[in-house]
Amino acid sequence: MASLNVGNLGEYLREQRRNAQLSLRQLADAAGVSNPYLSQIERGLRKPSAEVLQQVAKALRISAETLYVRAGILDEREREELETRAVILADPSMNERQKSVLLQIYDSFRRENGFEPGPESGVAAGSETGGESGPDAGDDTASKLSKASKPSAPSTPSTPPKPSKAPKPSTPEEPSH
Repeated sequence: MASLNVGNLGEYLREQRRNAQLSLRQLADAAGVSNPYLSQIERGLRKPSAEVLQQVAKALRISAETLYVRAGILDEREREELETRAVILADPSMNERQKSVLLQIYDSFRRENGFEPGPESGVAAGSETGGESGPDAGDDTASKLSKASKPSAPSTPSTPPKPSKAPKPSTPEEPSH
């Protein structure tokens, strides 16, 4: 079988597996894929699906988006945009409304700078995101973002009406000097 051009995905996976001090069999078990299939991926003979890459990334405790880029599923800019969105969505110090507004501003700046927001932009209204952190915090980024609805376009804040400058009525109780 001829080697597929999968952007050095296999080499990268092998390096990550060795860094994690896992055997091929251990990683295959942890990821829920067969040992021969994982071996073929590492040798560049198979191109895995996004789902398999996500399982392998989770087992290795690395970013699935990085694997998507190496496999040619995402381009680098899309990965950076997804990771930025994932960080915003995972921030426990902001509520959902604040996250939604921040993502709208982010999209606005991207448009202003000539980039179209990705198809995955937005936050589901009222969804609750946990405050995960650590190496696998963004494992389900793609699934979270694919379920998110696109927010409405940011509206220009309306200016509050100016207070009227009607003359202050004088009251008879006030002494005039």
